[in-house]
Amino acid sequence: MNVDFINPFLESLLNVLSTMASTNLTAGKPALKKGVVAHGDVSGLIGMVGPSTKGSLSISFDESLALQIMQRMLGENPGVINEEVTDMVGEITNMVTGGAKNLLGSKGYEFDMATPIVVSGKNHTISHKTDGTKIMIPFTSPDGNAMIEICFDK
Repeated sequence: MNVDFINPFLESLLNVLSTMASTNLTAGKPALKKGVVAHGDVSGLIGMVGPSTKGSLSISFDESLALQIMQRMLGENPGVINEEVTDMVGEITNMVTGGAKNLLGSKGYEFDMATPIVVSGKNHTISHKTDGTKIMIPFTSPDGNAMIEICFDK
């Protein structure tokens, strides 16, 4: 997978969370994902289609991190993952993908974004709808962990 596709998503995630939620994440070492079980308690998944490629992105959050982000963004913490938390995760997924779309557009890569879906629960699964390699990048913070998964068919 072309690193030109990956870095804008990582940059956008770090920017969205630091700007919108005063949350700083530290990126870990990328790895190939095997299997479908998510690395987190709540995940946003969004599809992308362009003239030369299609792919998907997921962002998974530990419950503790998702709740802390909600506290910082909205000033409330329901104590558990509920509909408001899943809505927030969907919006973060949308903002991250939109930011990456802008960065990629400046490099000549164009794609359209679907509406994000959000899945939550222990050991929930994520099904990327492309046959490409699935790259996952872990992120850590004092409030919990996050995982980005990126999959493009080329």
